[in-house]
Amino acid sequence: MSVLELTMENFEQEVLKSDKPVLIDFWATWCGPCRMMGPVVDEFAEEHPEIKVGKVNVDDQPQLAGAFGIESIPTLVAIKDGKGIGMVVGVRPKEDLLALFAEN
Repeated sequence: MSVLELTMENFEQEVLKSDKPVLIDFWATWCGPCRMMGPVVDEFAEEHPEIKVGKVNVDDQPQLAGAFGIESIPTLVAIKDGKGIGMVVGVRPKEDLLALFAEN
């Protein structure tokens, strides 16, 4: 499954009303660790079609970053049934991403 670009305009429909769990990658183009994490997130999206994956560019969508209290990037947030169920910060292996959903 491809990775969605999340914005204020599509966030409610794509995340809060999603019938699937959602992984959100908060990132920025100037962030080196974010660029390292990008291919990991893309692979995760391909390998786990049961989880919707979206990216939020914190420079373009500061309201969304603020709503989640994002202070460091990359930050990955797991959402299930419209509620946050886990978060990891920094460059992480795919296994850590999947573990966010396994606990819930």
